[in-house]
Amino acid sequence: MAATLSLPIIDLSSPHRLSTADSVRQACVEYGFFYLVNHGVDTQFLRKVFHQSAHFFSLPLQHKIDLARKEYRGYTPLYAETLHPTSLSKGDPKESYYIGSLEDTSVTHLNQWPSEELLPNWKPTMESLFWKLLAAGKNLLSLIAMSLNLDEDYFEKIGALNKPAAFLRLLHYPGELVSGEQICGASPHSDYGMVTLLMTDGVPGLQICKDKFKEPQVWEDVYHVEGALIVNIGDLLERWTNCLYRSTLHRVMSTGKERYSAAFFLDPPSDCLVECFESCCSESSPPRFPPIRSGDYLNERFRLTYGSERELKCSIST
Repeated sequence: MAATLSLPIIDLSSPHRLSTADSVRQACVEYGFFYLVNHGVDTQFLRKVFHQSAHFFSLPLQHKIDLARKEYRGYTPLYAETLHPTSLSKGDPKESYYIGSLEDTSVTHLNQWPSEELLPNWKPTMESLFWKLLAAGKNLLSLIAMSLNLDEDYFEKIGALNKPAAFLRLLHYPGELVSGEQICGASPHSDYGMVTLLMTDGVPGLQICKDKFKEPQVWEDVYHVEGALIVNIGDLLERWTNCLYRSTLHRVMSTGKERYSAAFFLDPPSDCLVECFESCCSESSPPRFPPIRSGDYLNERFRLTYGSERELKCSIST
C-alpha cells in the first residue's frame, strides 16, 4: 500500500499575489505537484465534461477508429502507447483523445471532432473546457514567474505564451485487474513540457514518486480534492529553472474501477528559446543545460521515447 500524500493547495483567485507566488515556489521545489482551486472551471461543468468524455469512449470501436489520431489529434486506442517501455510489453491499458490548439488558427483545422449527430454538444463542451484551462494556465504562469523573482508578464515577454503549444487530452482507463499483478494504467513518467493541469473524476490511481533518482522508488497516492485541478511541472520547466523546480515522476495504477481524467498541456511555441532563468543561476550554480528551442527539445525527447515515429507535437501524461 502506498502512503497518501497531502499536496499544497494554491488559490488562483487570491488577491495576495506575492504570498501565493511564494506558496507556488515551495510547492514546485518540494513536490513538483500541487492542487489549484478557484481556477474558473466549476464542478458542475467538470461533471459535464466527464459525462461527455464517457459518451465518446463508450462508442463502438469503429466509430472511434474513424477518428484515429492524425497530427496528434484524435483517438488513440488501448495499448497503443507505453510511457515506460519495461513496464508492459503490450502497452498501457488506456485510451485517449487529443484536441490541439484552438488559439493558433493556423493549426485548428487539424483537430478531429465526432459528428454532431453522433455526440450532440460534444465539440462545444470540449472547446469551452480548452479555453477555460488555457486562461487558468496563463494565470498560473504569471504566478510561476513571480515565484522565480521574475516579472509577472515574463513568459509573455519571451514569447512563451504567444500561440503556445496547448493540447487537451481526454483519458479513459478501463481499470481491469489481473490476479497477482500490479498494473499501471499509465506507466511511470514525467511530463516533457512546461506545466500540466489535470482533472480527475474522483477514482483513485494517481501516484507520484518525489525522488525519481532514489532506489527503490517510493510511491505515494495523490487523493482527489473536489473541484481542484492537479498541477505538475514538466521537464522543460525543470530545465528552465536549472533544476530548482522539479519534474516529478508519476503513474496511474489500476484499481479495478473505470477512471476518467483530462489533462491540459501548456507548452511554449516551438520557436521559444529555453535558457536558464537569470534568477536560477549564479557563479556558484551555473546553468546545467545549454539554450535550446522548445520544439527541438520536445521533439528530441519524443524521438528518444518513440524511436522511429516522426516528430510529435504534444505531451503525454495522466
